Amino acid sequence: MADVLVWVMQRRVVLAERAERLRKELAEIDAEVARLEAAEVVIGQFIEAERAGEADDPAMAAELERVTTAPGAGGMLLVPHREPGLDESVLPADYQAIMKIVAAASDPVPAKDISVQLGKGTAPGQVEPVRDKLRRLADRGWLHRTPAGRFTALPQPSA
Repeated sequence: MADVLVWVMQRRVVLAERAERLRKELAEIDAEVARLEAAEVVIGQFIEAERAGEADDPAMAAELERVTTAPGAGGMLLVPHREPGLDESVLPADYQAIMKIVAAASDPVPAKDISVQLGKGTAPGQVEPVRDKLRRLADRGWLHRTPAGRFTALPQPSA
């Protein structure tokens, strides 16, 4: 029986390490997708500007600059570190939705409940992306993660 317990413990450690590697890989993929989305927007705008004969228009150049410096473009953080003066409006829409759910809760909220409220479901493939976003928000100072793995809102940092 002790051999079974040892095997279970070893297997849990191996799977936990694999899960962490996969989370990191997913974060890299998310960043690449964000960069490609930004590139798609920029290229589309440039093509439209060329068709309209406005490729050298200063207003178009300013718009392209705005799009390429948006969060997620060129490796920028989609979720910035929280600082005084920053509010949820700097976050991508899906992160803002998560922040609203957590802020409205009276008790710490598990990722599974947030996933359900977002309309995603309770299957691991639906909850884990939400959990990753929650962790990212907690790591960057937007939320607090309890030892039980639940999430609560943090007060706005003072200036």
